Amino acid sequence: MTRLAALERRTPPMAALAVSVVAISTSAILVRFSDAPSVVKALYRVVFTTLLLAPLAVTRYRDDLRALSVRDAGVAAVTGVALAAHFAAWFESLEWTTVAASVTLVQSQPLFVAVGAAVLLDETVNRRMVAGILVAVVGVAVMSLGGLLSGAALAGARPLYGNALALVGAVMAAGYVLAGRSLRQRVALVPYVTVVYSVCAVVLLGVAVADGATVAPTAYPAEEWLLFLGMAVGPGVFGHTVINWALKYVESSVVSVTLLGEPVGSTLLALALLDEVPDAFTVAGGAVVLAGIYVTATGRPDPDG
Repeated sequence: MTRLAALERRTPPMAALAVSVVAISTSAILVRFSDAPSVVKALYRVVFTTLLLAPLAVTRYRDDLRALSVRDAGVAAVTGVALAAHFAAWFESLEWTTVAASVTLVQSQPLFVAVGAAVLLDETVNRRMVAGILVAVVGVAVMSLGGLLSGAALAGARPLYGNALALVGAVMAAGYVLAGRSLRQRVALVPYVTVVYSVCAVVLLGVAVADGATVAPTAYPAEEWLLFLGMAVGPGVFGHTVINWALKYVESSVVSVTLLGEPVGSTLLALALLDEVPDAFTVAGGAVVLAGIYVTATGRPDPDG
């Protein structure tokens, strides 16, 4: 047994998920601290994450990479495209609405996973799940309307637009989960995420060039590169990658519920580091969204039942 395999066996999945929630809670704050264009932030976060994992992929997992079937490689590529769309939409949403609203809405992805699983994978959506989806939709409406009425968030903000982008990010995140769920069961973690992140980086590079964003390394100061690296190490390696590892051992419904800790963590960090106090609409609507997501995720049928 390799040292890495032994570490996997000794790591409690729920403890790993707790670490991942803390890590991804820093993402919105790091994004807000950076002055680079949104798509550039997303691009270099993924590029650095890929570079950090590439040495493992080409040394310990070279045979696994070569053994990937054309079908599995294609599914991984689709997953990478969905992840790129998620990052592009969500990072941009943080320019137009509050951290609390953006992070809460982007974490509504379990609702879309439930719907997608029913339509694409013939999984049952029961009454509890339908009720949870409806509750969350009400919460989304409260958050969006509240941002418009209160004028909260950022100077020059467009809350409705930012919230809509966050929802697009949630839909893309759901596609990311749905496309990769079965693949992760038969493909080792490092080869899987290396292919996904590599495709994601290529797509984001294309989006950046199409938008006319400057991607040259010399265009950004050292502080920006430290933020890009921080996004890769924290939310990238210890966040997304650990979540993908846990999906092999923990039911997706449990993972979805655990990830609901991100809006709480991000909102607290935004309050402490950005002096961004969530208004009453964001707090009330966010609570309703989280309640709806929780009901939906915990209402999913037991896969062993």
